[in-house]
Amino acid sequence: MPIDDRPTIAAPDDDPYLWLEEIEGARALEFVERQNRLTVEKFAGASFAADRDTLAAIFDRPDNIPYVGRRGGLLYNLWKDAQNPRGLWRRTTLDEFRKPDPNWEILLDVDRLAADEGQDWLLNWTQLRAGNDRRAILSLSRGGSDAVTLREFDMDAKRFVADGFVLPEAKGGVDWVDDDTLLLSSAYGEGMATTSGYSRTVRLWRRDEAVERAPVVFEVPADHMSASSQVDDSGPVPRTWFVDRLDFFNLNAWLGDETGAKTKLDLPTSIWLLAYQDWFVVKLREPWTTGGRTYAPDTVLGVSLSAFLAGSRDFTVVFEPEPRRALQGFFWTAGRLVLSILDELRPVFEICTPSANGWTRERLHGLPEIGVVDVWRLDGHISESNGDLLANVQDPLTPSSLMLIEPIGAPTVLKQAPRTFNADGLVVTQHEAISVDGERIPYVQTGPAIETGDAPVHLTAYGGFGLAMKPYYNPALGKLWLERGGTIVEANIRGGGEFGTRWHDAGRYAGKRLAHDDFAAVAADLVKRGVTRPERIAAEGGSNGGILITNMLVRYPERFGTLFCTIPLIDMRRYTRLLAGASWIAEYGDPDKPEEWAWLQTYSAYHMARPGQKYPPILIATTRRDDRVHPGHARKMTAKLQAMGYEAYLYEPAAGGHGYGKDNKERAAFMALGLGFLREKIGWVDGSP
Repeated sequence: MPIDDRPTIAAPDDDPYLWLEEIEGARALEFVERQNRLTVEKFAGASFAADRDTLAAIFDRPDNIPYVGRRGGLLYNLWKDAQNPRGLWRRTTLDEFRKPDPNWEILLDVDRLAADEGQDWLLNWTQLRAGNDRRAILSLSRGGSDAVTLREFDMDAKRFVADGFVLPEAKGGVDWVDDDTLLLSSAYGEGMATTSGYSRTVRLWRRDEAVERAPVVFEVPADHMSASSQVDDSGPVPRTWFVDRLDFFNLNAWLGDETGAKTKLDLPTSIWLLAYQDWFVVKLREPWTTGGRTYAPDTVLGVSLSAFLAGSRDFTVVFEPEPRRALQGFFWTAGRLVLSILDELRPVFEICTPSANGWTRERLHGLPEIGVVDVWRLDGHISESNGDLLANVQDPLTPSSLMLIEPIGAPTVLKQAPRTFNADGLVVTQHEAISVDGERIPYVQTGPAIETGDAPVHLTAYGGFGLAMKPYYNPALGKLWLERGGTIVEANIRGGGEFGTRWHDAGRYAGKRLAHDDFAAVAADLVKRGVTRPERIAAEGGSNGGILITNMLVRYPERFGTLFCTIPLIDMRRYTRLLAGASWIAEYGDPDKPEEWAWLQTYSAYHMARPGQKYPPILIATTRRDDRVHPGHARKMTAKLQAMGYEAYLYEPAAGGHGYGKDNKERAAFMALGLGFLREKIGWVDGSP
């Protein structure tokens, strides 16, 4: 009897598993439940339960850092632990937060709310006005989905406003105009969603007005990614920014007020833009010639906004890139622009201050120049910022320190995360592999100082959307992999943003296949250096990394012992038709265009998988409430692989959104199951050789 290998490159639309795209379809759910049962029965034994409980206890520790943001002089935090798995929304003062055991004022018990209303509620985000205002808009997510229900909350009374703003479930957000008016960017309502599932309009929504009657003040074509707005009160007169996001990397920006957009800014579309009072900065993705000068990609330019609107193109160059020195982000705080830079993967922060006499520049001192350092503004509203910054400092063997950087002082430690695994005898080293085209691919290796040539290696990467991979302290991998004698490796493959736009673009569109070659080159380099053997390498990747892991399965199976693929994108023929997929065309390409399908098919593992190969065992895990990357990708790939006789497993919990679970216990179970699977399939059970 012939093996069914559909769909194939030759017949990409002959897909026998389309029924698995019906997220709540009876036949699809029967398939999922059967797969879950098989996976759990095989891999969720006593060692799994012990690992799950160990991780849950780490995630629930009372001495974990409560990360905060400041609004109206108060610090807000959403805290989760074993007693409060969905979380407590709470607040305190900075003076109180400095204490070892701060006193918190509880605003909302999300677990009690979920129980009272019989809903799978999680608190997704909150929108507060500047100042110590009593009203907020809270977004409630069912099971971790991106789509949210909006409700107005009275923070003094600590309850929802009886006749306040309420919006049914949809993707989107809001901003306050005044006490009784919101600017609503939501996909809720007839004709209000783009093909990507995001808001197509901005509506001016007044209190006691049905949302269906709220006038549209800004709209974009349905084939654009989204429409959004932001009220900017950093200057003496409030203004409103409107953004027509054409795709993931391109936008048109407009200035106006709550009644709509008035002035379109004459700028390239492929920019980052940020304004403060009468200053604004742009980061370029492409060369731009203006004012008689040509600026290179990744250059950051600053100028007076009023002068620019009057026709001036007299920009100041705020940042210039170098081949391996790239901007990662920027933000304003109290009139100063903070630049986050990676210089040969080392963290650097510069502060630029504009004035009528020009821009000044200084280095942000007192922070480590190795490891991972993240810096952000303490105040959520820029108009309230006094210049206070928060910094998070860590490396693969050193847990996080949360530091406060006040404008006139050196960094001081506010909170220190606990050590959650034994790091004795472990070292962190940096290396480079040579990819198929000769490019140097950096990677960070953490493990025993003495190498045996047989190390159990956990290898991961992302390689997409210009996002840099950083070697954070990972309690789960530390406890379940490093502490048992294993080695972990993080690869900085192309498609990320480690070295700027050129690095991203090299791994974008047709170059995505080259990014996968980078990952395979790192695996080969680990063997060449005598760290391990191919059958001892366990690779993991999620989301965009799901394309990566399934390409290792079908293109480089001989370099890996096993694979763990999470919340994955896999089917590149139909991805634009599934949930938010259309919003990623700027990263991958459009499969409906023959010239772009020509490259997409070279890394659509769903179509490339064929029978009779020596594929390593693979576990593919997703969540049913992921409304960003459709769970159908994971379901269909599993079904096809199993039909061809391969060892493939599916795990799909009911909740979790585009993540690993809605609470710490679910996250712990997801990770413990995956890491236990990887250990077993490389012959490394319970730390034995």
